[in-house]
Amino acid sequence: MRSIGEMARDSGLGVSALRFYDRAGVLVPAWVDPVSGYRWYDAEQLEEARLLARLRRAGMPLADIRLVLAGWSGRDTGLVRQLLESHLRRLERTLSDARIEFSTVRALLDRRENPMTSTSTPPAARLDLPAAELAAALDAVRFAAGTDPELPMLGGVLFDIEDGILRVVATDRYRMAVARAGATAHDGPRTQVVVPSPLADAMRALLSDGGSVRLTVDGDRVALEAGDRQAAGRRVDHDFPDYRRLIRVPAGRRALVDVPAFRAAVEAGPVRAGEVREQDGVSFDIVVLKVTDDGTVGVCGGEGGDDAGDVAVNRDFLLHALAAGDQDRLILEFGAPTAPLAVRRTDAEDTFSLLMPVRLED
Repeated sequence: MRSIGEMARDSGLGVSALRFYDRAGVLVPAWVDPVSGYRWYDAEQLEEARLLARLRRAGMPLADIRLVLAGWSGRDTGLVRQLLESHLRRLERTLSDARIEFSTVRALLDRRENPMTSTSTPPAARLDLPAAELAAALDAVRFAAGTDPELPMLGGVLFDIEDGILRVVATDRYRMAVARAGATAHDGPRTQVVVPSPLADAMRALLSDGGSVRLTVDGDRVALEAGDRQAAGRRVDHDFPDYRRLIRVPAGRRALVDVPAFRAAVEAGPVRAGEVREQDGVSFDIVVLKVTDDGTVGVCGGEGGDDAGDVAVNRDFLLHALAAGDQDRLILEFGAPTAPLAVRRTDAEDTFSLLMPVRLED
């Protein structure tokens, strides 16, 4: 017999998914230990689990999957074939509807990109900043910058200059980091520019001596001057998404964590068996976090993660966010399991990271 962890590894279904399908009566284990509640599966159930995984990846509704599994081993496969054909037709209709909607969205985009828009060059923006504040802001967000060549607008750090404040933002879709630095002098209107990651790194290298630096945005050119040294280059020729919309997340339960101890628990804690996922072609481990009644945060393992308040995240992303927080104590803010996990500093509410949760159940 196979344990639930072995079944997850060999079938392509996560441990939490197997528990879900057990509760739904779709794939019931051959035996459940009456003492520990641990699930065990017959060798013959592996084929059913692999079939179930394929059908779920194809988006088949659970009710239809239940019938397919029930008829799979029978001699009359007519019902199974009919269900497969019916779902394929449904997918084709959905794709056709999606093409129509996307065509409409593209038409709306064409109108917004009307060439009649004014082509006048905006005035240059100049900002004097404490080098230490800019260095801390870049350190707090750089880890979240994207690397996908298909999304060049995310391949850098947004510099958002407004009312004497510089906000720096980075995101790769799965995580976002925001920080700020105050200006000692500001000349110019609100300006947003995406600084390519290599240029942002070159700017960071100039900030080790302290003092004050000047940031200049003039057309497509971005420059940072520190004394007689300068890092300059062209901005990314794409607009950054409206990050202010993305950070409007409902407040959740907050827990203060001791970062060294919590980091050690995340690094050494159990990774959920079978819960290795892939994201943009890169495999990653999942950790599940639980907030207890006394306000402490623990790392679940093994069979953990069933509670509605548990949140699963990419383990490496969480470790990066803890390092970027650069404090011995940070605040973790938990909303719903589908809401981002916020990692906040205790001394600066506007410096934080958001990590998108990983879905545990199919």
